[in-house]
Amino acid sequence: MKVLANDGVSQSGITALENAGFEVLTTTVAQEQLINYINENDIDVLLVRSATKVRKDLIDACANLKIIGRGGVGMDNIDVEYARGKGKHVINTPAASSQSVAELVFAHLFGGVRFLHDSNRNMPLDGDTKFKALKKNYAKGVELRGKTLGIIGFGRIGREVAKIALGIGMKVIASDKFVGKANVKVEFYNGQFINVEIETEPMKDVLQHADFITLHVPAQKEYVIGDKQFNLMKDGVGIVNAARGGVIDEVALVKAIESGKVAFAGLDTFEEEPTPAVQVLMNGRISLTPHIGAATNEAQDRIGTELADQIISILN
Repeated sequence: MKVLANDGVSQSGITALENAGFEVLTTTVAQEQLINYINENDIDVLLVRSATKVRKDLIDACANLKIIGRGGVGMDNIDVEYARGKGKHVINTPAASSQSVAELVFAHLFGGVRFLHDSNRNMPLDGDTKFKALKKNYAKGVELRGKTLGIIGFGRIGREVAKIALGIGMKVIASDKFVGKANVKVEFYNGQFINVEIETEPMKDVLQHADFITLHVPAQKEYVIGDKQFNLMKDGVGIVNAARGGVIDEVALVKAIESGKVAFAGLDTFEEEPTPAVQVLMNGRISLTPHIGAATNEAQDRIGTELADQIISILN
């Protein structure tokens, strides 16, 4: 049987599949050529990440396709229910990248409170001539310890974020439409751990009381954070979106930054990927990464292995 990993897959996943007798193809096929490629090469399994779209036309046209797999959490680039209705297995790896995304959230948070994203832009330009001025500009950072982190969306990734926050001494509050309370297990290197039970609250309460806010929700038809939500927040709040582009109204975000309502933002996902708005890219108070939340070696190994295990279980 043949597997096409159109957006790539880790070597660990390839090895596991090949050891089970599968042929793995890692050719990146353009979206408009994908249907023909799948049919001409008798592909049984299509693996994607976020770039390749698996819509009704592809599902209808590729009758021999047995499994559609998404390396990651969200499956908004796949018509999941339609595919399942056509008898296809649709799989993903919801837990594999949670820790990687959570660590990136804190990379943005630590960078934001100490102005690292802006300092790293300006030190190469002016560090040798305006050192004292830059030192003055960046000398009013704040600590995360003792501050309140508001988590919007308290699923797997939200809870991983909570673990790090609790570990560095932050208070954690959370909001989730589907989770009433959750037990967060904070584990340490020597086998010790603590359990912290967190009850979720209405989102407006989280927005009003949090010093920093991070979003971990799926793609929505409407903005989760817009003008109305920004108005509820504390002045000087920091906000991070490593979830999906479009959950934050970027025009409202820039306006909130310019007014001082938002001190800084960290964005890993954007409304207009892969061509983010220039006013977002050029804003000195926004820390930017190009949708790399799950892009660690460890996460990709876990994703590849989990996908392989599921494929082997279904087809063998």
